[in-house]
Amino acid sequence: MKIITTHKSSDFDALASLVAATLIYPDAKPVLPGTVNANLKNFLAIHKDLFNLWEPNEVNLDTVDTLICVDTHSWSRLDQRLSVLSEKSDLEVIVWDHHEEGDIEARELHLAQIGSTATMLVQQIEKERKRITPIQATLFLIGIYEDTGHLTYPSTRPEDAYAAGFLLDRKADLNILGTFLQPAYGKKQKDILFNMIQEGERSEFNGFSLSVSRVELDGRVENLAMVMQMYRELMNVDVAIGIFRDVPKDNCMVIGRSGVDDINIGVLMRSLGGGGHPGAGSALVKGANPDALLETVLELLKGNQYSSVMLSDIMSYPVITVNANTPVGDVAMMLREIGCTGMPVVDDNENLVGVVSRRDFRKVKKSAQMQSPIKAIMSRTIITIDYDKSAFEAARLMIRHDIGRIPVMKEGKIIGIITRSDAMMYFYDLLPD
Repeated sequence: MKIITTHKSSDFDALASLVAATLIYPDAKPVLPGTVNANLKNFLAIHKDLFNLWEPNEVNLDTVDTLICVDTHSWSRLDQRLSVLSEKSDLEVIVWDHHEEGDIEARELHLAQIGSTATMLVQQIEKERKRITPIQATLFLIGIYEDTGHLTYPSTRPEDAYAAGFLLDRKADLNILGTFLQPAYGKKQKDILFNMIQEGERSEFNGFSLSVSRVELDGRVENLAMVMQMYRELMNVDVAIGIFRDVPKDNCMVIGRSGVDDINIGVLMRSLGGGGHPGAGSALVKGANPDALLETVLELLKGNQYSSVMLSDIMSYPVITVNANTPVGDVAMMLREIGCTGMPVVDDNENLVGVVSRRDFRKVKKSAQMQSPIKAIMSRTIITIDYDKSAFEAARLMIRHDIGRIPVMKEGKIIGIITRSDAMMYFYDLLPD
């Protein structure tokens, strides 16, 4: 028997992917985990009978020979009642997921860095020319819109927008979408958000604005993800982190939101045992001290993603410098021989005193000036950067000051240089292993 399943605490993308997979694998049973989020629960209260969904306890797991996982490929995120399948050596596994990390080994692995798993399956449905009903199209569109923030999250890709257009063409109903994507926002959520704004801490890290908040809860509260999204927007920060401690259960739910491509919340949360997307993610940490957990999160943020690669990893070194008293003509010859467009200028004690580039040679109007010391034409406005900063900070400096190279400093001494070429090699994923 084949079954299709998704992650527990299922959202609309999970259900949309589950139902879409039944069109691609019509002989498989869709098994919905026992826990779903509040919005999805409201939707299922009306529409459940349309999708012929099974519960985990209704399936004879001994007869399952094929497992199709959608919107996750981590055993820990499946319904606990399905965990016994991990022990079946002859189990055939197929995965459709837009999350990068997972521990389920699959014979057939479909992974894509796009905004929604539903998008991937809609693409396959279109490719196979499968017929979809208006209610299916509506569900698939809700899944895409929920996971992409109505196509506004940084993780959104052109494929998501194309899939949305395809579904609208298949009569997806925006009225239904609007009804069920309106999150439940009651007094509990309102009070939590108010307290978060009142007590939230705002700071800067690696050039990004950050706000963190710690909240103690007396039992389960729905839609904390929505509260966090509103918190980030109201605090007007790049990144927001909330640590919600459930006192009776002695666990902490860490929820993050990012509005910039540079900070991948999903990667951060995977470090804590959770998951998510570049713009949103969460992790449940049991028995953790909220203060210690916050410190861990901040350390992870400082080393997150691209920022974890410091300039010392990608800069050019050893750096070639030229003495301030070297004749202009000799420096021009050096640049031609080396094949570079500029270099730092130092004094007799190897202290940085300037930078010379090809554009500085435009100041030479007479041949006699070729015998002048390079300090006569060098740029004395020195923009430097510390070795432990990120490539993004270097790129910002290059853009702000319209310069092509920045000396990298450590304890007041130049130890390397980062150029536009170094930055491009890095940003376009050409950095060598």
